Amino acid sequence: MAVQFILTNYVQEALAHAAYDKLEDGTFAGRIPSCKGVVAFGTTLQECEDQLRSTLEDWILVGLKLGHHLPVIAGIDLNKEPSREPMGTV
Repeated sequence: MAVQFILTNYVQEALAHAAYDKLEDGTFAGRIPSCKGVVAFGTTLQECEDQLRSTLEDWILVGLKLGHHLPVIAGIDLNKEPSREPMGTV
């Protein structure tokens, strides 16, 4: 049975929908349209991708902490309340 990590899957799916543009000065800009405000820049495409991942991860953590509604991506809904098992079942 494969182990799945919901946040890792969410980040991977969101990044799969990223859009990148090469700017006039030769640098790159990246954004994730479904994640409002998630943008990043880099001197290379790889740097831009790395920065976009970092920005997305921070955006998710802040959104969860502040109770913002995050978009459902690839069926992954981070807005659901976690289910908790009674301590006796652990």
